[in-house]
Amino acid sequence: MRKAFAPQVSIVTGGASGIGKAIAAELVGRGSHVVVADLDLAAARATAQELGSRASAVELDVVDAAAVRAVVDAVVAEHGRLDVMVNNAGVGLGGLLEELDERHWDKAIDVNLRGVVHGVTAAYAVMRTQRSGHILNTASLAGLIPAPSMLPYTTTKHAVVGLSTALRAEAAALGIRVSVLCPGFVDTPLLDSMYEAPASFGGSSVRSRVRMLQPRFLTAEHTARRAVDGLASDKAVIPVGFLAHVSWRALRYAPPLARAVIQLQATGARRITERAAGRAAGGAGRRA
Repeated sequence: MRKAFAPQVSIVTGGASGIGKAIAAELVGRGSHVVVADLDLAAARATAQELGSRASAVELDVVDAAAVRAVVDAVVAEHGRLDVMVNNAGVGLGGLLEELDERHWDKAIDVNLRGVVHGVTAAYAVMRTQRSGHILNTASLAGLIPAPSMLPYTTTKHAVVGLSTALRAEAAALGIRVSVLCPGFVDTPLLDSMYEAPASFGGSSVRSRVRMLQPRFLTAEHTARRAVDGLASDKAVIPVGFLAHVSWRALRYAPPLARAVIQLQATGARRITERAAGRAAGGAGRRA
């Protein structure tokens, strides 16, 4: 059964697909009007139409702080309040450190961290006046444990967890709640659209690699239900999936064992990447 939770007005960034779309649907199901904010306006409109009369769409690049503030202000001007702000927009990045350059770090920090900061800051200004509201930031299992071979991603997701848990303590006296969502691998387009993936990484899709860690992917719908139930329960950290629960607890309660497993994963990832690079170099040599 669903936990009692009935926000009136919500904003979901990155809401046109994947986890964001599923959270938007879950919030609509709880009776909220949901503003689907996404860089892809056509997709946001299609999602809003699919969700029905309690959803609307807006184009939004979360990297643009002024644009985020403008969307939040417009929503409050129209609806009179903001109950839930879901900072979900993100980008996936992979590769060994020596394969990455400033583009990867800039993209990760701009979208995965600054994008969340912009959403938090804009929503917080409204919620301080209301003395109420709930901010949900989407991080990842990679924000709870180290994720080798995707350093920009795990760095920014750890930062989102830190931001969320620290702000939660700071905001409590104002009646504002803050939670962070940390799912394992979810079957979303993010698995197939790694930003500027190095050639040796084997392409932009990471499905085959992550299946070795988690053979069965979580669904976006299951993740969204757990996320909104976490809001209803006012959980600080919302891990989703067996891998997330086990890995997080192992690192907390049996750190030497957890680090040994992570080291094995890192070694395996390096071997896979180096073999792929060798095959690519061999193919190039034969063509030459």
